[in-house]
Amino acid sequence: MYILGISCFFHDSAACLLKDGKVIAAAEEERFTRIKHDNRFPLNAIKYCLDEAGISPDDLDYVVFYEKPLQKFERILHTCVETFPKSFKIFMDAIPQWASEKIRIPSIVKNEIGSDAEVLFVPHHKSHAASTFFASPFDKAAIVTIDAAGEWITTAIHYGEGNEIKTLKVIKFPHSLGLFYSTITSFLGFKVLNDEFKVMGLAGWGKPRYYNKLRKLIDVRGDGSFRLNMKYFAYQYSEKMFSNNLEKLLGKHRTPNEKITKKHMNIAASLQKITEEIILKIVEHAFEITKCENLCMAGGVVLNSVANGKILMSKIFKNIFFQPASTDAGGALGAALYAYNKVLGFKRKFVMKDVFLGPEFSEKEIQKLLEERDLKFEKLSKREIIRETAENIAKDKIVGWFQGRMEFGPRALGHRSILANPQNPKIKNILNEKVKHREWFRPFAPSLLLEEVDRYFEFDLDMPFMIITLPVKKRGVKEIISATHVDGTARPQTTIRKREGTYNDLIEEFYSLKGVPAVVNTSFNLRGEPIVCSPEDVINDFLKTKMDYLVLGRFLVEKQ
Repeated sequence: MYILGISCFFHDSAACLLKDGKVIAAAEEERFTRIKHDNRFPLNAIKYCLDEAGISPDDLDYVVFYEKPLQKFERILHTCVETFPKSFKIFMDAIPQWASEKIRIPSIVKNEIGSDAEVLFVPHHKSHAASTFFASPFDKAAIVTIDAAGEWITTAIHYGEGNEIKTLKVIKFPHSLGLFYSTITSFLGFKVLNDEFKVMGLAGWGKPRYYNKLRKLIDVRGDGSFRLNMKYFAYQYSEKMFSNNLEKLLGKHRTPNEKITKKHMNIAASLQKITEEIILKIVEHAFEITKCENLCMAGGVVLNSVANGKILMSKIFKNIFFQPASTDAGGALGAALYAYNKVLGFKRKFVMKDVFLGPEFSEKEIQKLLEERDLKFEKLSKREIIRETAENIAKDKIVGWFQGRMEFGPRALGHRSILANPQNPKIKNILNEKVKHREWFRPFAPSLLLEEVDRYFEFDLDMPFMIITLPVKKRGVKEIISATHVDGTARPQTTIRKREGTYNDLIEEFYSLKGVPAVVNTSFNLRGEPIVCSPEDVINDFLKTKMDYLVLGRFLVEKQ
């Protein structure tokens, strides 16, 4: 049985294919179109999934959409009417597209991919819940989903057991923790639904001196339920997220090209502190009402790795699974799993142990492209490529690293990565300025051997998805200085040979050379671009940057 899950028309469109309940392929549309957060119908991602399985659209049994479009349309229409005439422009921009396209999913599926498969619809937050619970190793779990908004729900506590997911408590639009964070993101001059992680990074540079002022925006109860003070927000009726009242409270907003000051850092730190407090209260309440020692989490807000670290350190739950593709891309995965396990009632067969679900390219394809682009290269043995790369990193060279199947989700985990020496304190600036072409305040993350994780962190825990930020032990900061944020934290990825393969072997080789069981790992992309997918993408980015070496499988290219 083949089930195709899809998400689209908001942000991070994606497709995911199940074969008899197991995920065999998943990818975001942006990786193929090269448009970051592409929200269009994921035609390229779907084609990839079908090609990976070696099937045609006629072989699909079900196509599952990650939300209920009519309910979402109802919410948008209701909001526009309620805030009219302020919402007139939003109404004129949004309603025609919804009426002509977004609520006609079955016909789009038929016309775009030529499938007559039955189309199923899963509520947005159930898709998020399924993406984490049905992908987890737990038979029972409390489930928390937090994002900007689905149809109406923005935050929910569920309980999962076996094939069942029961929703216990919800918070509805316009009250949204995701939109609260996005509003301040916009106020700080960053792009909504794109740059929230930048604000999280900026927070590490500041102090929560605006905490009391920002608390005026949101009323929080002991169980984590909250209500926004809507006089400070404008997203119900305007493309501008915040109202003039927010500027009266905090001063003039920052424009995108304006210099970042200590004030902006302190606002970001205040926002982060409030967000963490609310999430911890929600998580604590989830434990109180489920009495379960396992927690699963998903939704865009769950990409806040700093908050995830606070959840782990709180020890409220014994075991935690954070869905690594927690954005709407993961909704495609969740929709497919919900259909197979809950709607159709089949036994659960899938546990998400890695995210290597995207395209892979053969040596023949890579060599052909290198020759066409007239690049000088060496073809080495696997052992030689590991040794050469480790030696180059040890010499403070920046290496582009392209191996195996592309990762699903927003993190590069050693298959589409840029690697560097974690001991060199200058590497951080070199990567930001000369390679990634991005803001100076952005941190980098370490990949490290699982057996050495307690060398740097208090938690001797497998963290393969780079979705948890933790304090670095003081004695370990010097060894991974360029992968440690200004506030003394890092967002680790742990590796083992069975899962990460060649990448794990590379870190072991670096360890033998430098005595440090870690490397700096950042995603292989430039500012404003999606992570690379193909050898063509990799070569294009390599030639635009100050990277020293490029490794594609067993091929080594040195910058001329």
